[in-house]
Amino acid sequence: MSKSETLSLLDDLVAKARKAGADAADAVSVDTVSLSVGVRLGDLERMERSEGDDIGLRVLIGKRQAMVSSSDRSPEALTQLVDRAVSMARAVPEDPYAGLADPSELATELLDLQSCDPIEPSAETLLDMVRRAEDAARAVPGVTNSEGAEAGWGRSGVAFVASNGFAFEYAVTSGSVSAAVLAGDAETGMERDYDYTSAVFMSDLRSPEDVGHEAGHRAVRRLGARKVKTCKVPVVFDPRVSRGLVGSLIGAINGAGVARGTSFLKDKMGSQIFAPGIRIVDDPHRLRGMRSRPCDGEGVATKRLNVVEDGVLTTWLLDCRSARQLGLKSTGHASRGTTSPPSPSASNFYMEAGAVTVAEMIGDITDGFYVTELFGQGVNGVTGDYSRGAAGFWIEGGEIVYPVSEITVAGNLKDMFRNLVPANDLVLRYGVDCPTLRIDGLTIAGR
Repeated sequence: MSKSETLSLLDDLVAKARKAGADAADAVSVDTVSLSVGVRLGDLERMERSEGDDIGLRVLIGKRQAMVSSSDRSPEALTQLVDRAVSMARAVPEDPYAGLADPSELATELLDLQSCDPIEPSAETLLDMVRRAEDAARAVPGVTNSEGAEAGWGRSGVAFVASNGFAFEYAVTSGSVSAAVLAGDAETGMERDYDYTSAVFMSDLRSPEDVGHEAGHRAVRRLGARKVKTCKVPVVFDPRVSRGLVGSLIGAINGAGVARGTSFLKDKMGSQIFAPGIRIVDDPHRLRGMRSRPCDGEGVATKRLNVVEDGVLTTWLLDCRSARQLGLKSTGHASRGTTSPPSPSASNFYMEAGAVTVAEMIGDITDGFYVTELFGQGVNGVTGDYSRGAAGFWIEGGEIVYPVSEITVAGNLKDMFRNLVPANDLVLRYGVDCPTLRIDGLTIAGR
């Protein structure tokens, strides 16, 4: 269906819901196309293409709400969709915080954020990219086997209509290339590592050769990994893993968790949770950003926010429901699908760069650990306790000296946030970005 036809269909669906007894309603349509290709040792292992087209209808009767979805757009199916949604809304318990966005909060202008690449790559193009990536990885001296290389592309078109008068539609695309290889052998020991690139426009991806070479180089560097004794030392987080610490902050300031009281930062609004000078930004309007959006999933206007300013937490990430529960206003962070009501989520989220170089950051460390990979899910969102398996490199006398594996990094996120220092190497590339970070006094559990 064309954009205008989709919006017209959703408008009719909302009108039918109102006629059937709903006090308010909104409808969302999501159509997706994806293509992915995988090779291993030069042979094609997977080539898949999928398409989907779903509609979700949310109806509210007083403070009762229900949501029903369907992939069938026939008139009969949509009539049944309305009937089911209204019947369910009459039967469910009241939710005192449910409701559409107030008209005063709605976006009045939808920016063109260059979120959709008009060029769809062919399967042959993706196949050429993955073969180039894997060939480059296997060409690195010391690489002995491959887990394969993959490339993918996807497009999602979103349309939304609500009974508060708001309607919008936009499309987003993403592409990616990755490679994973092994180095060494069974006698001397084997190590695995990977690299990847992703972007909104295929033309913005790093070259497949660069991805493959980096994957191979990372795997070879890890050969001869040692264990270290349990100790407390400075830990330096490579940008590939430091993003996870910023991701833990996203979870801790999610309005839904704060409202439930399940976040370790639930009482820290306006408090100094990082060192002075630290700024963390949520920017939904970055051109070609992986998580850019002209408005949120409820039609609320989006804007750049300094979530942390000079080390102080300034805001939660709120949709309309969590904002009402906390007695606040939505911050424009509602995310929406076809099967469930809106919930808060971040857009392009990053910690700004610091003043020191990575070499300066490492240079004064007598003994320490440089983390390049983390394993497991050992982060407690309620208490902030942090414990994850890790691999990387040992630091002695300000130099990286040998690879390390089979250890655990442990601490508490409250202390880790207060003590972290960012380097000056921030690159805005993904939906969550962070420079290299140093945190002193973390526990390394080894042999």
